[in-house]
Amino acid sequence: MCGITFYLLNNYSSIESYKDNLLKSSKLIRHRGPDWSGNYLHKGETKNILVGHERLSIIDPVGGSQPILYEKENGSKIILAVNGEIYNYKKLRREKHKYLTNSDCEVIISEYLNCNEDYVQLLNNLDGQFAFILYDTEKELLLSGRDSIGIDSLYYGLDKENNLMICSEMKGLFLCDNVFTFENGNYLVLKKNDVYTLENITSYFTNYYSKNKLGNWLNETRISEELEIKIVEGKKELEFYDLVRNTLIKSVEKRMMSDVPFGVLLSGGLDSSLITSITVKLIKENNINLKWGEKIHSFSIGLEGSPDLIKAQETAEFLGTIHHSFTFTIKEALDAVKDVIYHLETYDITTIRASTPMYLLSRKIKAIGVKMVMSGEGADELMGGYLYFLNAPSDNEFHLECQRRVKDLSYFDCLRANKSTLAWGLESRFPFLDKEFIELSFRIPPSLKRKNNIEKYILRKAFDVNNHNGKPIYLPKSILWRQKEQFSDGVGYSWIDTIRQLGEDTITDKEYSNKEKIYPFNTPVSKEGFMFRKCFHELFPNKQNEKTVKLWIPRTDWKGVNLDPSGRAQSVHINTTK
Repeated sequence: MCGITFYLLNNYSSIESYKDNLLKSSKLIRHRGPDWSGNYLHKGETKNILVGHERLSIIDPVGGSQPILYEKENGSKIILAVNGEIYNYKKLRREKHKYLTNSDCEVIISEYLNCNEDYVQLLNNLDGQFAFILYDTEKELLLSGRDSIGIDSLYYGLDKENNLMICSEMKGLFLCDNVFTFENGNYLVLKKNDVYTLENITSYFTNYYSKNKLGNWLNETRISEELEIKIVEGKKELEFYDLVRNTLIKSVEKRMMSDVPFGVLLSGGLDSSLITSITVKLIKENNINLKWGEKIHSFSIGLEGSPDLIKAQETAEFLGTIHHSFTFTIKEALDAVKDVIYHLETYDITTIRASTPMYLLSRKIKAIGVKMVMSGEGADELMGGYLYFLNAPSDNEFHLECQRRVKDLSYFDCLRANKSTLAWGLESRFPFLDKEFIELSFRIPPSLKRKNNIEKYILRKAFDVNNHNGKPIYLPKSILWRQKEQFSDGVGYSWIDTIRQLGEDTITDKEYSNKEKIYPFNTPVSKEGFMFRKCFHELFPNKQNEKTVKLWIPRTDWKGVNLDPSGRAQSVHINTTK
């Protein structure tokens, strides 16, 4: 992962007057790419551009610096800056194209040169997590895109001179009065004579992912009865579980590409434990060079004696990882909250609660020397794994809620995992959010996702496999069938209890009574939320910035679902501390 900054200036705006601002903007996101900095300036006929890149080197660490400058035969250039990983880059590399680096990202240039302006196909050809800008100096054309789920963050805005600015994080757009989220699964094309303003800029965006056969789930309003019958009756149940298992294994394998040491995040819950188990198995079977010993390193964090630490240790011992179990104190977490909000650029309660331990853990991991980790984000959204999903009044409501949650991942779990880790220059990868696995997940009937009132039943069942001696191949049953603990709960119940109480103690009744007047947009529903919101506006005073944030709220219109996003707030939760 990296950080990118881009200015597209009208010809009456001089490069010289903006260069210092570009360098400042790029420096503000240097935590995303602490390994090297690069920038490039170009004066064109009608537009001038400035590009900044902060690099975290994972693939081709010696030769893959950016921006990448590709010179055409006529002397014009294509300029590329990318934040992300393209997992199928070896398949996409073209024999006749002269590549300048061994970077996975450079294939975007060759795809652009051969796409015949079919940008939908170009973007859908890329299998990975990415946000990028590409500029063709000959055509004075800008192409910018973001991956289908929005794993890598991206924002845009216009300054007072109507210059377009794009950045990996909102804080880098300090010249813009209005900042917007570059929506996931979209691309932006601006050609030489295009006239864009704050009012019409959105008309230049296109959603490419919805036009892909793997993006059909975006438009579904329900799983058709015909499809459900075809899946359940057309295959033996065992074969269907095999499909889930094999698709996830394939997804993990493609994300293991790395030229530097990597590890796994292991909370002890189902999702991270499965990713760790598959990774360990693939390493053994394929004799993979980890660049750091023969065993994978796993990492967990929690308060002393927390549920996650106990289960993570149990899982690590079963799998034989080199496990690092870190603890934090309530004071350390509270001291970090303001920094967490600064890096996350959100005031959402559940995102901040869960991000704080992850932020602390990421610093520990980076200090050890690991630069990339595998993580389990996305399974709960795809499979309906949050406990409140068990209260869904119908299968169709369950399906639509999965759809809504996956669509909004870029505002919540992806934002949390991406920015919490990259705050310390640590990259995270998410096998559950592979396009093929997503497409498969939306073909699974809800009845198999919550069978026997067990969340993510089919995922558990798919990996409940024994060897010829009757021993589990992937995980012991105590982990495989463990009830969902949301990360902010699993690190220790007193963490949420304390931060919730801090809100009660910090925000006065008088202040809270004016919440609708002070914050008419996304009005806080608790003093804790008010406290986070107040901190957010201290860090990001521009009132327009608040509109880049969504709030994670359970379906309180479903019977028995509590407003508080904590899993413990739901009636089906089992208290594991008893």
